[in-house]
Amino acid sequence: MAEDLEEPQYETLRKYKKFEVRKYADTIQARVVTQGMDYGNAARPFRRIAGYIFGGNERQQSIAMTAPVHIWKSEEESLMAFTMPSEHKMEDLPIPNDSGVDLLHVEGEVVAVLKFSGLSRPSKVSRLQRKLTNLIEVEGLTSSSQAKLAVYDNPMSTLPFMRRNEIHIPIEWVV
Repeated sequence: MAEDLEEPQYETLRKYKKFEVRKYADTIQARVVTQGMDYGNAARPFRRIAGYIFGGNERQQSIAMTAPVHIWKSEEESLMAFTMPSEHKMEDLPIPNDSGVDLLHVEGEVVAVLKFSGLSRPSKVSRLQRKLTNLIEVEGLTSSSQAKLAVYDNPMSTLPFMRRNEIHIPIEWVV
């Protein structure tokens, strides 16, 4: 279960009745871009990134798994990313054998977060993204980027009612 995995560092800025706002620290991600992947068909890009962290790199070095796995769409592309453990710096990480796995420094951001359990089917994820978008607007906040699905638990070994998932929507936040 995800409780044993490192997660990106964040600070909770505010809790609303149905969602919260978090500020995430900078991270490094291993990311794959694909055409036409939907949230329910994520096995192939997952295997590509997992291959990298399980030794599919120039040093055959294993890198610890973290949670969550992020999945999102950007224009015509679909993306999946694993956050690298915080102990690593960009220059310490081995080069992936798969040229489609990119290592990127990702600046921290402020996101609105809606937690949910169960399956993360495309229809459910879309409905919850719309719900969070509406909640954000009701509170007078403004989204600044695409929504992301954050999946914390292994869908193959975790019972649906025990799964921890979140919708993350980057927002503009004035302190």
